[in-house]
Amino acid sequence: MNLHAPMTTFNVSAVAQAPAAASPSTDIAQTGPTAHQAHPAHPAAPQGSQSPTPTPGGLPTAAARHFPADFVFGVATSAFQIEGAADRDGKGPSIWDTFCRQPGAIADHSNGDIACEHYDRWEADLDLIQSLGARAYRFSISWPRVRATGDGPWNEAGLAFYEKLVDGIRARGMKAYVTLNHWDLPQALQDQGGWGARATVDRFVEYAEAIGRRIGHKVASIATHNEPWVVAQLGHESGIFAPGLKDRRLAAQVSHHLLLSHGRAIRRLRALNLPATLGIVLNLSPIYPATDTPQDHAKARLEDGKLRRWYMDPLFKGHYPQDVLDDLGDDAPQIADGDLADIQQPIDFVGVNYYSRGMASADNSFDAKRSGLPLTDMGWEVYPQGLTDLLVGLHRDYPEAKRLYVTENGGAFPDALGPDGQVHDADRTSYLDSHIAAVGDAIAQGVPMGGYMVWSLLDNFEWASGYEKRFGIVHVDYATQVRTPKDSALAFRDFLRGLPPHGRPL
Repeated sequence: MNLHAPMTTFNVSAVAQAPAAASPSTDIAQTGPTAHQAHPAHPAAPQGSQSPTPTPGGLPTAAARHFPADFVFGVATSAFQIEGAADRDGKGPSIWDTFCRQPGAIADHSNGDIACEHYDRWEADLDLIQSLGARAYRFSISWPRVRATGDGPWNEAGLAFYEKLVDGIRARGMKAYVTLNHWDLPQALQDQGGWGARATVDRFVEYAEAIGRRIGHKVASIATHNEPWVVAQLGHESGIFAPGLKDRRLAAQVSHHLLLSHGRAIRRLRALNLPATLGIVLNLSPIYPATDTPQDHAKARLEDGKLRRWYMDPLFKGHYPQDVLDDLGDDAPQIADGDLADIQQPIDFVGVNYYSRGMASADNSFDAKRSGLPLTDMGWEVYPQGLTDLLVGLHRDYPEAKRLYVTENGGAFPDALGPDGQVHDADRTSYLDSHIAAVGDAIAQGVPMGGYMVWSLLDNFEWASGYEKRFGIVHVDYATQVRTPKDSALAFRDFLRGLPPHGRPL
């Protein structure tokens, strides 16, 4: 998923978009319960619409932009957030299974044991993606589902599940975009030190090779990690995400080991001569000074270093940013000879997960609620210009990055089924319209963009927020598992249908 939690060092916010949406359609059906329909942990969705009824028209602002013929539009999910089947068919526990059982860790005291039951409903979910016209599906593999302890026997049932999933994606004329690590580290490896232990780097490389050998010839893309900043900072410094640790020095070391495991996994995957493109996914935001004072400009520079340059510089320049090393002082990571060369392996793309801008204030006085901009249900500003600024800045500062993808983008809003059985999410439709248009603006400025993935296909387990926040373009009633495409899904579908031949995905 995404950085679905406030950044701890600066405030996150964003600006308004052009309104647009679509009317209900008869060619995208609701998907209903199967034998696994009971979901006692979560109440049924509330009745009553909380958004104004949108007007038909797809995504008009985005439709006015030009997208290259090879530009890919798709949707994204992650394993822990949707699969469920937490202990079935040989799957081992992950750090998120453990974290969910810590008192107070999850807002609604829920867990991912059932989630969206995608493990059983994957075929219907793929049919749903196909009906929207999306031609790419980005998903993650659950490491403990394919190797329960992270270092023991491989689980054939888990490997077979993902091979079936990939085959199903291909059979529907879509392309598979795989993420290897979307945060669900096997708990057994955490018990041995987790990402703070250098041995975990070796285990990850073994895992990457096994997945590459099994399905690498069938997928379009493999990303090593999703948002290593979140794993390091929220999981090991602030402690609000799994594994719930609070140690600044450990967090810095974890970030280094994540990057090291990325580089070594890329090298191992390259040796397999796979057709898939290889890269990494980062959560990034442009950091703006809250005021024009030298202090706020300096703060913005440092926060950009912690969020963006700490990861991009080793990947493309072969070193960590000196200002961030100076800020860390004695907490800086231990770096062995050859590590930086291993990290700086050539990659084919960088995935960018964007939700809002960052505002840096030396005295921490910035308050998104007083900015005058629309806010999502996460309290984040809606600011599409930030996405254009981010992409243009990445291309300017890191021309070595061959291609950029927006691998996650979306908004949480207080969705509810209306009396007509539909979800009229005008705010989300407008959000997607303006942000897809922002990508088009970056393309017009010469940024080599490869695609855009909506976060998320389904409402799902939203990490520390549990099931309280809904990011999906498809509504999920957690009590019945009924899927209902929201107006935003229909608008996205209509947008894809309206693309001219020179700009169609794939």
